[in-house]
Amino acid sequence: MEKHSPRDLSNVRVWLCPASFLYRIVMCLLAYFSLSSVTSSRVPPHAVSTQRLRDLARLRRVRDRIDREYERPLDVEALARGAHMSAGHLSREFRLAYGESPYSYLMTRRIERAMALLRRGDLGVTEVCFAVGCSSLGTFSTRFTELVGMPPSTYRRREARAMEGIAPCVAKQVTRPIRKREAPVTEPVLA
Repeated sequence: MEKHSPRDLSNVRVWLCPASFLYRIVMCLLAYFSLSSVTSSRVPPHAVSTQRLRDLARLRRVRDRIDREYERPLDVEALARGAHMSAGHLSREFRLAYGESPYSYLMTRRIERAMALLRRGDLGVTEVCFAVGCSSLGTFSTRFTELVGMPPSTYRRREARAMEGIAPCVAKQVTRPIRKREAPVTEPVLA
């Protein structure tokens, strides 16, 4: 068997073929140095992916906590403490994973629940506001109007009558708020 020297340029293809051991070492080194410029410390690539998976699991727990405890007074700092992250890191990672900030996600859950309570028609807007965990009627009304497209009092009058006889699970799906960025794009009418 003929030995190949790494200094012999005519044999570079043999040394760098995908099946060779040297090729795998070179690829690992390239991955290591390209990731080290992104990460603050020199961490092997498998550790970065492991850390990312841990962060995603924490973010899922934060999202589940928001879904479960939306009516409680939650803020980003409290959610971050529960996830053992800084508030800034939680906000950045949550936005990367879910496309919106934790506060925005929390308010969307609260507005969805408020819509269900307003459809029932037996509670006033102020009672619904406090029942879903909002502490300010003005903030609640503004956010509700942004997400739903109408003030809560108008929504209560319209939807209480419109949803009579419809199963609550169907009404929830039909009346789910659509964010501006999720709204369907309509084609412009050309004359």
